[in-house]
Amino acid sequence: MGHRLSKIYTRTGDDGTTGLGDGSRVKKTSRRIEAIGTVDELNSLIGVLLTHKMPEEIHAALTDIQHELFDLGGELSIPGRVAISDVQVSRLETILDRFNADLPPLKEFILPGGSEASAVCHLARSVCRRAERCVIHLGEAEKINATATKYLNRLSDLLFVLARVLNVHAGRADVLWQPGKNR
Repeated sequence: MGHRLSKIYTRTGDDGTTGLGDGSRVKKTSRRIEAIGTVDELNSLIGVLLTHKMPEEIHAALTDIQHELFDLGGELSIPGRVAISDVQVSRLETILDRFNADLPPLKEFILPGGSEASAVCHLARSVCRRAERCVIHLGEAEKINATATKYLNRLSDLLFVLARVLNVHAGRADVLWQPGKNR
């Protein structure tokens, strides 16, 4: 591991730039920093989700995902670095398939809600979709690891399924969308 932070403020970012892991400096408004920040926001939101009561298997999966998201942030902070591979994508698919197998099939769209944990999980899913868009946007300007977008795409799917599982665990039903309800 590189340098440990003993002093939190450095004043080097006061000019609107920030340092990347390779030592280069970029504007804080760059696509790369937007992607890194959104992945960090997602990781923080999963941390909030983990404060809720949930089955240990979900807790363990989300904790592993937090580590992988930190790896992804590191990958994004060092241009050319690869930390996310098809192994992590396949792992998400396995977890997704396992949890989805016990859920009733969806015949309607659902709204975020039900239990508090489920609602937070849906919020994490929507932030994950934004992180995916940010990484894709970065990839339009710079070379990135395409597997990172696959990972975020699968993760958003998993978070959708976990939101449903968390409702089942809480004894709550999914909130079904009622088109044109208030016409």
